[in-house]
Amino acid sequence: MSFEPLAGRRVLDVTTSYAGPYCTQILAALGAEVIKIEPPDGDFTRSWGPPFWDGWGTLFLAANAGKRSVAVALGRPEGREILHRLAERTDVVVQSLRPGLAEKHGLGADELRERNPDLVYCTIGSYGRTGPLRDLPGYDPMMQATAGIISVTGEEDRPGVRVGVSLIDQGTGQWAAIGILSALLAGGPRTIDVSLFETAISYLPYQLIGYLGTGHVPGRHGTGFGLIVPYEVFRAADGELMIAAANDRLYRSLCAALDLDELAGDTRFATNPDRVANRVQLVRLLNERLADERVAVWLERLSAAGVPAAAVHDVGQVAELEQTHALGLIQELGPFRVVAPPLSFDGVRPLHESVPPELGADTRELLEEAGYSERDIESLAESGAVRVA
Repeated sequence: MSFEPLAGRRVLDVTTSYAGPYCTQILAALGAEVIKIEPPDGDFTRSWGPPFWDGWGTLFLAANAGKRSVAVALGRPEGREILHRLAERTDVVVQSLRPGLAEKHGLGADELRERNPDLVYCTIGSYGRTGPLRDLPGYDPMMQATAGIISVTGEEDRPGVRVGVSLIDQGTGQWAAIGILSALLAGGPRTIDVSLFETAISYLPYQLIGYLGTGHVPGRHGTGFGLIVPYEVFRAADGELMIAAANDRLYRSLCAALDLDELAGDTRFATNPDRVANRVQLVRLLNERLADERVAVWLERLSAAGVPAAAVHDVGQVAELEQTHALGLIQELGPFRVVAPPLSFDGVRPLHESVPPELGADTRELLEEAGYSERDIESLAESGAVRVA
């Protein structure tokens, strides 16, 4: 039986791009009724691509399952009134409008609480609610740059690179969801602020602590880890594998599994600080040996020796991986297949309830619920204030 701790809760999703929709999709998977507020021409991520799946942008598919759609022009007075009426019967509003825009249009927390005093209000911003950068717009790659993540990502002798997933967007969405769940648990009106910049900073705790304590600015180590060696990707005869020998015992086990006993006794590599200091020499020696055999051979030997190791898969291989399917991480959702939420309750994984909504699919029904007559709705649609599917 599905566990839906947020059943009976309503969330107004006034967000675009990825962080906000990712947050509210989590809430929908936990049982909340999520109403996605879109402009009449739709959330722009509907057209982000290719790739497209049956005309749907794959990023939009990835962050908007289980929601209802109301298409309304918030820049118009009648559009703002619609949002105010919907907010009267809601528990949570999540917004990611440009800095100051919500308040300018009367959609801030104070204005909405005039009709709903117990409202939980969450703002997902770029650089945070205060400071000299607070009014600037921001996207995931800009935060990776500003917060220093790009500076520690990539190869040592090449320019830094962006992390290949939307790490900051998804992390910010998760923090927003944590904040909202905490507020609902505590009860009463709460105002929650999260931002892409704050999330990005939170991903560099040991790098920042290292700098604050020593003045050392960390650099790039490719797939490696600045604090541990060997702890990176190596190339075998037919592919790549990640090896994580995170302590001296595992290092000695690695040497034995590779028939490199002489390296186990080499004073240059005796302890982890020694190996970090002599990273280049050790990595070169290990790569020379690992190139002699196939990935499968090394994985078998390393597993038998208790050394953590994994093959490097591409996305296609991950989609077909037996472990992925054993856990039920790929969900059939209407005509699509999507990634299911990565948690379970009592052994049961919550699933997305429905495919992302067509633009304006629920405009008429929700406006009727908010007290608008059929004539009102037709007039709003004709004026362009709303879009009715």
